[in-house]
Amino acid sequence: MTMASCSIPLLNLSTKPAIKAALIPHYSAIKSRHCFSLPLLPSRPAKSPAIRMSYNPTPATDRLISAVAYTLPFFNSLQYGRFLFAQYPVLGLAFEPLLPILGLYRSIPHSSFIAFFAFYLGVVRNPSFSRYARFNSMQALTLDVLLVVPLLVQRILSPGRSGLGFQIMAWSHNGLFVFSVLCFLYSVVSCILGRTPHLPIVADAAGRQV
Repeated sequence: MTMASCSIPLLNLSTKPAIKAALIPHYSAIKSRHCFSLPLLPSRPAKSPAIRMSYNPTPATDRLISAVAYTLPFFNSLQYGRFLFAQYPVLGLAFEPLLPILGLYRSIPHSSFIAFFAFYLGVVRNPSFSRYARFNSMQALTLDVLLVVPLLVQRILSPGRSGLGFQIMAWSHNGLFVFSVLCFLYSVVSCILGRTPHLPIVADAAGRQV
């Protein structure tokens, strides 16, 4: 037997549909569709848009102007601490480093009025400054005006140098001094951090003027 007689003829699948159907399952069904459907891949979840947080810090110039503005009512309120300084001399040591600056401030004639109108006309009424600097300057000026009222009441009533009236005056001065120091520390620290200090009673009145 020759190799030619033993060879098995190759099947031409393209010319024998019956053989195609036998060898390939569901051939007729696949043929009728003319294409193969691919399985659907699981869709990837849509990426959520990145959230960007905008942080706008207060400029250093506005913070400096605001902090300096609060020195005006602070310097003018030191006179209310004379009773505490006399009673507790150690307390005066904490304010001793401020004496050169305070001496320079008081050496200028009418320094309080000059500083007051400099902040009011130069900052509060100047639209080129931010609202942060204008509000803090106005709040400091409002506090400075309120600290003058007890002196006017004292001159009108004249409590004297002894008695119950003098004791009430001393207590009120001590309270005003402690209040002004706390307001100064709170306001300056807030301005350094770029936050807006809100002083009781004063903040609402200052906000209406800005």
